[in-house]
Amino acid sequence: MKNIQTYLLLMGVMVAWGFNVPIIKILVGYFPPVTITSMRIFTAGITVFIIMAAMKKIRKPSFGEWKFIIFGSLFSIVGHHFFLSMGLTKTSATNGALILGTGPLLTAILSSVLLRNRPTWVQIMGFLFGSAGVSFIVLSGEKGLSGLSIGDLNVFLSILSQALSFILISKAARTLDPRLLTGYMLIFGSILLFFIGQWQEPHGLKGIFHAPILLWAAFLSSAVLSTALGHMVYNSAIKKIGPAEASIFINLSTFFSLVGSAVLLGEIITSIHLFGLLFIVAGVVLGSGAFEDLLRKRKRKELGQTQKNY
Repeated sequence: MKNIQTYLLLMGVMVAWGFNVPIIKILVGYFPPVTITSMRIFTAGITVFIIMAAMKKIRKPSFGEWKFIIFGSLFSIVGHHFFLSMGLTKTSATNGALILGTGPLLTAILSSVLLRNRPTWVQIMGFLFGSAGVSFIVLSGEKGLSGLSIGDLNVFLSILSQALSFILISKAARTLDPRLLTGYMLIFGSILLFFIGQWQEPHGLKGIFHAPILLWAAFLSSAVLSTALGHMVYNSAIKKIGPAEASIFINLSTFFSLVGSAVLLGEIITSIHLFGLLFIVAGVVLGSGAFEDLLRKRKRKELGQTQKNY
């Protein structure tokens, strides 16, 4: 497999992203959510530029590239992180992780719509399975339909924003190094988030630097490992293997989020969560095109074997 190194790096990113969900849950539970998110992302952006400067890869984007940076920042940074930080203040990290697991499915659907790739009946089945999985999760509480959480909706809007950004990143990466693109988006997006935070949380900076040292260690691990290095690797993978295939790995992040929520927050993973996860996994495999790719490869292999026999 020519992309084995990319796949292994993506698996590492998914571990970091998975544990990042309960870490963010801890951070937004102690700090003003939008303000601390803007600071975390700005730290990540500075980290990316330090790395790119050491590699001598920094350059000024063209006018056309700036358009992708601005819109990518609005979706990938402002939209995704704003809704995620607000959502995790109103729902569990477990629910949040499972809803985030629909990312590959949403990316595949948006790729079909925006890149004009007509979905197959298998992908439509994937959409139905994924939707059913999310429904099991968010409607499984004791209150049923009345128990729907605004936090769940915010997390869904978060992953929808990120899925849209993956389409933009795949186009921008044709001319701009995706790692440098990541740095520009993080800096630009964090500045916008900071001003939103100052409007929504006017006293957000008051007392923020008196937090326990363990919280700042969590802050740095989230900013440097998950956000800076994680997005650099992931956006590079989008350029190499495409947005739909790269998004398949987000399912692994869902698994590690569940593990992290249980280990770091003591949240209980129920049979309903696992049942919903199975449907989401099925939706990801079918909706992203992975199942059809596997069938095509198997058919080509069988055809090649048949031709050899003759």
